[in-house]
Amino acid sequence: MTHNKSEIRDGMRIEWDVPIPMDDGVVLRADVFRPVADGRYPVIMTHGPYAKGLSFQDGFPGMWESLSTRYPDAVTGTTNKYQNWETADPEKWVPDGYVCIRVDSRGAGRSPGYLDIFSPQETRDYYECIEWAGTQPWSNGKVGLLGISYYAMNQWQVAALQPPHLAAICPWEGASDYYREFTHHAGILNTFVSVWYPVQVSAVQHGGGGRGDRNANTGEPIAGSAMLPAEELVANRADSPAELLVHGFDDQYYRDRSAELEKITVPVLSATNWAHHLHSRGGFEGYRRAGSERKWLEVHGLEHFAEFYTDYGVALQKRFFGHFLKGDDTGWDHQPPVELNVRHVDGTFELRPEQEWPLARTRWTELHLHPHDHRLATQPPTATTGVRFEALGDGLTFTTEPFSEDTEITGPAAAHLHVSSSTTDADLFLTLRVLDPDGTDITFRSALDPAGVVGAGWLRASHRATDPDRSLPHRPWHAHDQPAPLVPGETAALDVEIWPTSVVVPAGYRLAVTIQGRDFEVPGDGPWPETYGVPMRGHGMFLHNDPDDRPAAVFGGITTLVSGPDQPSYLLLPVIPRTAGSPATRRGPFPTPRP
Repeated sequence: MTHNKSEIRDGMRIEWDVPIPMDDGVVLRADVFRPVADGRYPVIMTHGPYAKGLSFQDGFPGMWESLSTRYPDAVTGTTNKYQNWETADPEKWVPDGYVCIRVDSRGAGRSPGYLDIFSPQETRDYYECIEWAGTQPWSNGKVGLLGISYYAMNQWQVAALQPPHLAAICPWEGASDYYREFTHHAGILNTFVSVWYPVQVSAVQHGGGGRGDRNANTGEPIAGSAMLPAEELVANRADSPAELLVHGFDDQYYRDRSAELEKITVPVLSATNWAHHLHSRGGFEGYRRAGSERKWLEVHGLEHFAEFYTDYGVALQKRFFGHFLKGDDTGWDHQPPVELNVRHVDGTFELRPEQEWPLARTRWTELHLHPHDHRLATQPPTATTGVRFEALGDGLTFTTEPFSEDTEITGPAAAHLHVSSSTTDADLFLTLRVLDPDGTDITFRSALDPAGVVGAGWLRASHRATDPDRSLPHRPWHAHDQPAPLVPGETAALDVEIWPTSVVVPAGYRLAVTIQGRDFEVPGDGPWPETYGVPMRGHGMFLHNDPDDRPAAVFGGITTLVSGPDQPSYLLLPVIPRTAGSPATRRGPFPTPRP
């Protein structure tokens, strides 16, 4: 039996393993960090499966080393005893009059039950946790949600259920569409879940021992005291990776795990990253589609976890929650609707306020693909021609002339292509690249790759059907509801979504797009750093190499790209006019090491 323990340490009143009963009798466990003085305080909450007792330092030592050495402000002003992966540090919030609550979701960590990630049951549990927190004697009745990744994704979900005591949410780099962002890229299975789930989720399943880890502050096992038999553990969890192969299209399984964004009414601060292959799109779509009249978008770069913990990120979060949870005059009344950290190739960011997304002054620019000489140009080829490539080979790269002036590309992008295949299907991988005057790739420290690319898009040709009511020229919306096989050798028109990006391309540099039938890899010999055994070569750990999803007999054929006056193939890019005079505030530099 788990009993909660209360103590005062490090200027906080801490209650470990507080029981939160669900309406079906299951009891979830939460750690509650609150001010020592009696009173009623607003709540900052997370709820998820990563084991609240697993310290950041023990569970993710590589990321912790990067955070603590590259961004020392993230770990100053705190003992760091209570740091937890992708959640707020209570030592930075409790002194400002907040209660921080971390809940182990059903079946994970110290909470018993059936583990089923992002399920309707898990979302309903979150609703009940919010309502429990909003009615405690130490609560002022206002609950805010703040966290990264998983702890951002389920914010979108639960906010759509409109819990009465939910007052504001700040999803920080979190997908909002389980199919289009988290599990599949335009119909192509992303193998991330099969790699991530056993390491970060089932490894800390309740009753499974939690890899033997113990809470560094309490000495208690992070995944419960009882060790259950292996067969019981299997029976107590969904096989989430296997489900993705059973459900190849966007059916009810995914809709049950995706947020109904239009039903969100509370204030939203959506913070997202220019280069996260799971989460970038979700932050933009969440901002655009959320039903709330009070919503803001912030976009940054760097590692997936960095800005959440830096002084920059914490200050932004506190201004938002101070306004909506405490009623403080934080200056949030003057916060621009959109705030962008525009990327530069020297490792700096240009912090710039904007009024909308995409930017109203965008010059939507077509760059046509020229098959005969592999150019990108504003004018289409004078004659229609095609060029073939092996789907699993190096593909095709099309390049502009050197830019005559600094050119900013910021926003969503797309490609309209005419393609045929020697088989009944083809997967297309589009990679935007910036090349210096010597032709070397400029890479960026991205969310999960020290040598990330500028932008990426994908499409499975048999999933090419779009929904005209939801599509925009710069953001096609694919239905993903039924297959439309290609006729071998017959050309088909495809609209490819390229996720939002930002870069200022200096004069003398060139822009390129590489089109392949497999994952792109930054040229070079490495050595390449690895995460969970996956080499980081521009794509992070987000690969598309499951043989059941991509049998070589279908996806290993010959692909032909056609372009010309009657079958135009082109990129649609968001070019932003550069204003004269001094640039907006610069942040950085944040140098990116060469691979």
